[in-house]
Amino acid sequence: MTRQRKIKQIILLGMVLAALVLGSGCAKKQVDSQPSDLQAETAGEQAGETAMEREAAEEEALSEAEEYRLRQAEAAQREAEAEEESREAMREIIYFAFDSYELSPEAREALKEKAEVLENNPGIDLLIEGHCDERGTEEYNLALGERRARAAYEYLVLLGISPDRLSIISFGEEKPLDPGHTEEAWDKNRRAQFRITD
Repeated sequence: MTRQRKIKQIILLGMVLAALVLGSGCAKKQVDSQPSDLQAETAGEQAGETAMEREAAEEEALSEAEEYRLRQAEAAQREAEAEEESREAMREIIYFAFDSYELSPEAREALKEKAEVLENNPGIDLLIEGHCDERGTEEYNLALGERRARAAYEYLVLLGISPDRLSIISFGEEKPLDPGHTEEAWDKNRRAQFRITD
C-alpha cells in the first residue's frame, strides 16, 4: 500500500469514527431528551392534578361557605319566628266578666305564657292596659280598668316577674275594640291588653 492510500484510509476511518461518535452523541441526546419530555409531561400532569385539586378545594370551600350561610339564614329565620311567636303571645288579650276584675282560668294560662316570654327575654318590659265596656260611669270604668290591669300585674309578679318590668294604665271605656252596643261587643271590650315596651 502506498503511503497516500494509507493516509486516505486513516482519514476515512477517522471520519467514520467521528460520524459514529457524533451519531451516538445525537442518539444519546435524543434518548436523554426523552426522559426530559417524559418529566415535562409528568410535571404537566402533576400541575394539572394540582390545579384540579386546588379547584376542587375551592369548590368545597365555596360549598361549605354556602352551607354555613344557609345554616345562618335558617337560624336567623327560626329566631325571627320564635320572636314573632313571643310577641304574639304577648299581644294575647285576656277578658273579664261583667263588673269583675277576677282572672279566669284562661286568663291565668295566657299570663303564664307571658311570664315565660318575659323570663326568656329580660330586655323587654310590659305595659298592661285595663279596659271596660261602656256601661257604668266614666270614673267607675277608669277605676275598674285599673283593677283589671293590676290583677294581671300582680299575677305576673306572683309568677316571678320583677315589678320594675311591669307598668299599668287604665283606659276605662275610652278605647273599645268593638264600638257596638250589644252583649257581644261588651264582652270584647272588658279586657286587659299588653304592650311590649323594649
